[in-house]
Amino acid sequence: MRLVRIVPFYLFTFLLLVSCGNLKKQTTDESVSMQPIGPAFCADSAYQYCQAQCDFGPRTMNSQAHDDCEAWIISKFKSFGMTVLPQKAVLKGYDGTPLHSTNIIASYRPEQKDRILLCAHWDSRPWADNDPDEANWKTPVMAANDGASGVAVMLEVARLLSQDTLKLGVDFICFDTEDWGVPQWEENDYEGDSWALGSQYWAANLHQKGYKARFGILLDMVGGQGAQFYKEAMSVQYASHIVDKVWRAAQVVGYGSFFPGQIGGGVTDDHLPVNTKAKIPTIDIIPHYPNCAQSTFGPTWHTINDDMAHIDKNTLQAVGQTLIQVLFSEK
Repeated sequence: MRLVRIVPFYLFTFLLLVSCGNLKKQTTDESVSMQPIGPAFCADSAYQYCQAQCDFGPRTMNSQAHDDCEAWIISKFKSFGMTVLPQKAVLKGYDGTPLHSTNIIASYRPEQKDRILLCAHWDSRPWADNDPDEANWKTPVMAANDGASGVAVMLEVARLLSQDTLKLGVDFICFDTEDWGVPQWEENDYEGDSWALGSQYWAANLHQKGYKARFGILLDMVGGQGAQFYKEAMSVQYASHIVDKVWRAAQVVGYGSFFPGQIGGGVTDDHLPVNTKAKIPTIDIIPHYPNCAQSTFGPTWHTINDDMAHIDKNTLQAVGQTLIQVLFSEK
């Protein structure tokens, strides 16, 4: 999915102190309703949206499956009454490959100036370069979790919003070209950041001049078996108050066990350009498996096993209901 950033000890210590200092704040966070609020998230529905994306095959860049899935995602958001804007661009991969990219931007109540941003990437990793079998390293990844799950949760939230009333506007952005980062088997050296190209493009070319949002939440790999969502270090650095808000919401709706209070390390992901370029405080809900030998992102990350057999409805439910709590707590 992306490179893991090594957090220096002094920064980690600072972030840990910030996190611990916020624990008291969390228990009295008035920005989150202390009772469950909003509609019930349907994990079965989100699971079906995840399956539908995988039915196209790996959504790798410049592929027919990618184009077909793009059309499907756009049609689903439109069916929920969202205004949809495809942001097209030809981006350059780490090796110079032209990548025909589409950031899909769907807006709920576009007339509202006060907005919240939800985002996820929808492209598939073209190489299973973390697979334990070297023979699979150049096989495309199905990306049921690493891509489809985040979009699936957003689609279900969009469906629920179409049946309810929220005072704020919500923008759902499906970022493209996130997973074309330099593969682990590549021996040549390449300059520049090869990950999160779609979000980098969006942050530098906002779909609306002067676009602002109260905050953003990135969903990445939010359907995996055994997932726990530790506090991602870059999220704590850029938007600790949003981390507190989301983790508190998880407690209120009964999914606190999925959202431990510890920091899980820093990650290069789509939330970084949103924070640094678009200046929107944005956090990353991303799993951390501290005891997984295969990867701290989990055993299926960038392997051929990132398929529907390893998607857990309980994880989708935990993340989805937490998002609902956050959205409907906003005033």
